[in-house]
Amino acid sequence: MAATDLLLTLNAGSSSLKFALYGLSQALPLLAHGQVEGLGDEQRPRLHVSLADGERHTQSLAHQAGRPDHDTALDVLLALLQAQFPRRKVRAVSHRVVHGGPEFAQPVRLDAALLQALAAFSPLAPLHQPHNLAGVRAAQAAFPAAVQVACFDTAFHRSHPFVADTFALPRRFYEQGVRRYGFHGLSYEYIARRLREADPLRAQGRVVVAHLGNGASMCALLNGRSVASTMGFTALDGLPMGTRCGQLDPGVLLYLMSEQGMSAAEISELLYTNAGLKGLSGESHDVRVLEASGSAAAREALAYFVDRARRELAGMTSCLGGLDALVLTGGIGENAVGVRAALLRDLAWMGIHLDPEANRDNAAVISSPSSPVCVRVMPTDEERMLAEHALELLARDAGSTLPPELTCSLD
Repeated sequence: MAATDLLLTLNAGSSSLKFALYGLSQALPLLAHGQVEGLGDEQRPRLHVSLADGERHTQSLAHQAGRPDHDTALDVLLALLQAQFPRRKVRAVSHRVVHGGPEFAQPVRLDAALLQALAAFSPLAPLHQPHNLAGVRAAQAAFPAAVQVACFDTAFHRSHPFVADTFALPRRFYEQGVRRYGFHGLSYEYIARRLREADPLRAQGRVVVAHLGNGASMCALLNGRSVASTMGFTALDGLPMGTRCGQLDPGVLLYLMSEQGMSAAEISELLYTNAGLKGLSGESHDVRVLEASGSAAAREALAYFVDRARRELAGMTSCLGGLDALVLTGGIGENAVGVRAALLRDLAWMGIHLDPEANRDNAAVISSPSSPVCVRVMPTDEERMLAEHALELLARDAGSTLPPELTCSLD
């Protein structure tokens, strides 16, 4: 791999396109990162780029014809990267793909047949999968000769035992793929790797990682491997989230269909985009907005989030037979001091003793020195995990170098 080789990561959501650009070497130096936000909105779409030297760029996409989509966003992004890194070559693009079904337990090279197979999982992740694959197609058009790599959010959880992977339904449904897949796997895998560096002894033990953000879940790790997750067949299950409902009695769905006359599409819209903190509060999906609101509905929404998180934490601990470490990550886990304090209050019976001052200071360790369970706050980095996976796949498939025909220039 030449010094000019580049590795691009893409994380395409419904209205955003996150990216990071790395030098393609073992150290994976970060050269640029950012996102396009507001896709599909004629008034608000903007590109934000931060370069390694601290330089920042912001560019509006509102002048683009029609409503800017992922193809348009990638075109604008590539034009800016071309200006910043002239004549450097993108040899690989690593994509976050939320759903890999029961088959995929590791990253794979993408081709037309695989893209078609992955599209079949779109009903299981309607907010993510179609946009993930749209990002892949846009990158294929922009870099027709580059290696395209798919990294799956479900792959990390394929180590689950059967009891954590199934529902109490007739076995034929499990064989057809109706099972608990778990999500946020790239985040959990990144945290598992970094925890081995920060605290190798506890990383070999019983760890719960709480990825708390607009999407929220928890994962039980035993010696760095996922053994249980709060999310299930889709990314709706488990914890309440910004706009998603979390755990819900299935009888509610039967009631909505039979008594409220709601269609499948209407129920999907309700559960994915109008539930969670947004639905409970009637105000916002954003914890920062709710904390500042002061309204009774906002307080109750946050209290519900904390209550369900405490229940799930106890459940994940039960799956492990005890707890050695708890790691909080994601936008809420990394920044919401008040939510963290409420989540960890009065958990001495679990061996968790919070250090209030360390929590207020956003310290790396927020448990007291005497706490049997170490509580850490660790930033997650899904883009870095995408890059590490792509580098490992390229090394596994092609040794330490890539043939010239797999290169593609930004020019």
